Amino acid sequence: MKWAGPIVAAGMLALAATGCAGQRGDVALGSDGPVSGLEWTACDIGSARTGGETAAPTPTPAAQAECARLKVPLDYAKPDGETIELALIKIPATGPGQRLGSLVFNFGGPGGSGVETLAQAAPRFKTLNTRYDLIGFDPRGVGLSAPVKCLDDPQIDAMQQTESTPDTPAEVAAFEREQRALVTACRQRSGKLLPHVGTVNAARDMDRLRIALGSRKLNYFGISYGTELGAAYAHNFPRNVGRMVLDGAVDTKIDKTSLGLQQAAAFQRALTSYATDCAKDGPQLCPPSRAAGSQGAKSADQIVADVGALLDRLDERPLHTGLGRRLSQSLGMTGVATALYSRQLWPALTQGLAMAEKGDGTILLTLADAQNGRDDQGRFSNLMAANTAITCVDSAERHTAADVEKALPKFRNASSVFGESMAWGIMQCTGWPVPGGESPAEVSAPGAPPILVLGNTGDPATPYAWAPALAREIGTGVLVTLEGEGHGSYDSGDTCLRGAVDGFLLAGAVPRDGTRCG
Repeated sequence: MKWAGPIVAAGMLALAATGCAGQRGDVALGSDGPVSGLEWTACDIGSARTGGETAAPTPTPAAQAECARLKVPLDYAKPDGETIELALIKIPATGPGQRLGSLVFNFGGPGGSGVETLAQAAPRFKTLNTRYDLIGFDPRGVGLSAPVKCLDDPQIDAMQQTESTPDTPAEVAAFEREQRALVTACRQRSGKLLPHVGTVNAARDMDRLRIALGSRKLNYFGISYGTELGAAYAHNFPRNVGRMVLDGAVDTKIDKTSLGLQQAAAFQRALTSYATDCAKDGPQLCPPSRAAGSQGAKSADQIVADVGALLDRLDERPLHTGLGRRLSQSLGMTGVATALYSRQLWPALTQGLAMAEKGDGTILLTLADAQNGRDDQGRFSNLMAANTAITCVDSAERHTAADVEKALPKFRNASSVFGESMAWGIMQCTGWPVPGGESPAEVSAPGAPPILVLGNTGDPATPYAWAPALAREIGTGVLVTLEGEGHGSYDSGDTCLRGAVDGFLLAGAVPRDGTRCG
């Protein structure tokens, strides 16, 4: 999740075929018309930096990586009409052992580039890569796949310096003007595309990808928002599901306000977990716990309060950085939240907070840039534009400033640090030019094989309660729980959790429902 805003017997899953259609560009017949096969070539398919007007090269993947394009209908109501192209990347199976076909990934967002992410993340899945071709793709509207474009790079930088928690009528009016300007830019630059992005159409695209890969079943690994996409696929194509893992589950049944409240509470819990761990190190190793004029360590609650106070000060006094830009309250909030996605980033958060207390916001700004898709030359991916476009097609909810004001007490109660910012985030789709309502809220998948659903008890971005909820909603979900910290489970490195997932994907061994690791 972006920080803001479908009868095969168990254990008998069929292996994906690897026939000619995925190799020579032959044509197969899908439910929405012919599907061309894929022409895999060297990865020179262009730029993944499409947020503004400038471009940067796609990250160089492993030498063995190959890339391709897949044509899909722009409008599935007109399957013989205009088409768009989806960008794909493949990391071929390394062996030894029998090849199991393709394993398709979605790493989240919505709006995250699967091409760019898999190019960088493939080594983390080397065990699975021994027997699967790893496949990443940019969903429609994302990255290199007919990207949604809204603001240019300088405009995005300027927007991130504006007030994210408006306190006065004048600030609320300015916030609403920013929202209208964003909507206008999206409509002007991407109006024809906006009605056709979204999770349901992306799920349809994945079935055409399955056909183009020459696979009888779709083997899939979805993370964060990727679990919502995977669940939508299972609902629409239950008998085409192969071995599917959904990590960092999203509960598709809750409204956007409830989603925001639960995320706010989860980020607050994660910050408290960080502060508890940091406080144990004492004032020498945990600078945020050092009391002014004292050598004594503070409690976890005091550290959390100090983080909140630091972010409050940024509202009036943004910090200078070594990057030539200021650390605003919005960027500071994002930087802190980003570090809570992984326990491995906690030391960076400690250092970033210590520097910020001394007037230097460089580390927190660097963390925020990573989350926002900004490179060191000021070029943005289209992550934020795509996130908004997909979210607002999926949901018909359109909130006003009055709605936010009414909800603010609940958000403040959920999180003293993140609550207000996340409350204003529910206005993400206000004024959006597409009505919305294509949400894949119904994800029951009768006829699908067992689907592995992973939940991390310390997850800030997809709160743990969403995992058992999604497993129930699918109907064939098998819940595996990690007692841990950070967003998602597989990437934690926990051997119990990884063993369960690898055993399922490589051997079809379905773990016991309710298995707990960590």
